[in-house]
Amino acid sequence: MVRAAVSELTGVGRPGCWEGHGSTFMETELKDKSVLITGASGGIGQACARAFAAEGTNLALHYHTQADMVDALSKEFEVRTLPLQADLRSETQANAMFARAVETFSRIDAVVVNAGIGTESPMPMHEMSLTQWNETITADLTSAFLTCRAFLRHLAEVPRESGAIVLVGSTAAIFGEADHADYAAAKAGMVYGLTLTLKNEIVRLAPRGRVNCVCPGWTDTPMAAKCVGDPAAVARVTATMPVRKIATPEDMAAAIVFLCSDRLAGHLSGTILPVAGGMEGRLLHSPAAVG
Repeated sequence: MVRAAVSELTGVGRPGCWEGHGSTFMETELKDKSVLITGASGGIGQACARAFAAEGTNLALHYHTQADMVDALSKEFEVRTLPLQADLRSETQANAMFARAVETFSRIDAVVVNAGIGTESPMPMHEMSLTQWNETITADLTSAFLTCRAFLRHLAEVPRESGAIVLVGSTAAIFGEADHADYAAAKAGMVYGLTLTLKNEIVRLAPRGRVNCVCPGWTDTPMAAKCVGDPAAVARVTATMPVRKIATPEDMAAAIVFLCSDRLAGHLSGTILPVAGGMEGRLLHSPAAVG
């Protein structure tokens, strides 16, 4: 389970806390709640599903084309799961996906907006086609809009005190990414545009509602497989990171579960959390060696 250790002097006997192995731990209090994860067939999406399942959370698991992966994932868990197919670029399909999740679980408590694509081939903007630009913006930003809108409409229909959105952005939104302007712009729209706007809108529907964003850096997923398998590439991409390693999907999932927990992150909203080993826009290490 994802738990935050707290001092025995401050936590003993408090609701949501338990003692074990000489320490007191704080529970996420996500048991029996329901979360919708978009892009659940991907590396980060699968790790999120496993992390939430460990907390006893019901799971609505969205996929676009990889039904086998989500079906296999669902069979790992004892919690209630619902695989949901949808092309989130479609307003009709996005709305239908959310309606089915609500029909099954009665209410959705949190949404992890993780679905999206990355452009594999470098393309400087002066050579980029309008078709590529539009496809990336639609897949990464418009799909996030449709997912968030469906959840906010659900909050309006089923009143409650709290609800959480966690958007999965990228360090490309923070630092930019040469030859991937379409991806960086789409993620920046999520990270800055949606996160910082929706944190102010969600509280009109749920007074303790929260909207936060994680920004993964280089992460060991199929999307980054070429880089992760190349020591020279790893040396290059970690040269601006004090914690010099490629992140795991589980690193992202831990941060996302934390932000979805009203118990652990109930006073965090509008937070933009880079999960990237302290990455910054300057060289910290010689790129000659892998740390």
